Amino acid sequence: MKRISKTAGLMGLVGIAVLSSASAASQDGFWYIGGNVGQSRAKIDDARITAQLLAAGRTPISIVNDERNTAFKLLGGYQFNKNFAVEGGYFNLGQFGYAATTAPAGTLNGTIKLQGLNLDLVGLWPMTEKFSALGRVGMNYAQAKDTFTSTGAVATPTTPNPSKNALNYKAGLGLQYDFSHALGMRVEAERYRIDDAVGRKGDIDMYSVGLVYRFDARKPAPVEKVVRSEPVVVVVTTPAPPPEKIYVMVPPKKVVFSADAGTDALFGFGKSEVQPTGKRALDKFVDELKGAKYEVITITGHTDRIGSSAANMKLSTRRAEAVRNYLVTSAGVPADKVVAKGMGETQPMTKPSECIGNKATNKLVTCLAPDRRVEVEVDATRSTK
Repeated sequence: MKRISKTAGLMGLVGIAVLSSASAASQDGFWYIGGNVGQSRAKIDDARITAQLLAAGRTPISIVNDERNTAFKLLGGYQFNKNFAVEGGYFNLGQFGYAATTAPAGTLNGTIKLQGLNLDLVGLWPMTEKFSALGRVGMNYAQAKDTFTSTGAVATPTTPNPSKNALNYKAGLGLQYDFSHALGMRVEAERYRIDDAVGRKGDIDMYSVGLVYRFDARKPAPVEKVVRSEPVVVVVTTPAPPPEKIYVMVPPKKVVFSADAGTDALFGFGKSEVQPTGKRALDKFVDELKGAKYEVITITGHTDRIGSSAANMKLSTRRAEAVRNYLVTSAGVPADKVVAKGMGETQPMTKPSECIGNKATNKLVTCLAPDRRVEVEVDATRSTK
């Protein structure tokens, strides 16, 4: 125990040096304590036991192993930030043993008890607000105490109670769940490299669950000192808000444009491309609606009865779409407020008795000019400011 106490002091000094330097560099760190309990597992070397008995002239009949035991650890540490901590503590891996029966009749029993101190570097990887994965690597200073007894034909070993203290590595993985800023739970799997007292090294695994309690994990904000003084009246002048715009309804406006007749004709005869005279007429129409907030603009194309109904329907639709595109791209009218459609020859303005015939003579074309038109109907509101 004297040697393990000296080593504990050395490991403690190393840990304090690391913690002190890191603490000076970090303002977000905190101390914590905790403990785990679980099961330890060892692997008894039956082959070596058999060889030793055979060398002594004894034949093993059976070997019964006790390779599992209860284990626990107590820990304390300092976490510098969300990803790094240094942790040290005491561990007790329990007791393991075997019972061998031989011929000639006899028994050999052996046990080993393991405990010690550890110092680990711990890395944490937050996966969610509450869950973190953790990994550790470090060193352990373990004390192994063996006890050997025998009966019958098996001779008692020369050293029935050997012991050994040795420094080795350890490593582990785990998960941590935080119930609160101060309290968390860990599930861990760790491996301790151990020197037994009879010249052999082996691994002891520990599977455990435990709790950690963090001190000052989230520091409260400093309390500001309130100094009483005479009240000061401050007059703040703010500019008056701009007057709110008020919109009033504008009566629906309907304008009829000649498709291909007159000085303001939108298109050439039989065409659907807006010509310069048509652009001027449409620009004038948009100027008259400046300041208006459009609700909906409906554009309807019409043709006369000359030609097939299908061709007339297509021509009227193309002309309505052409006017719509011009208002949107050139006059800045919102596209989602404009609807275009074609009616073909279905809604003439002339009467059959006024324009007689179906053959495309100059006289009939001129007579049917009112039927070839584009109607634009606007529903809008206008600002009074």
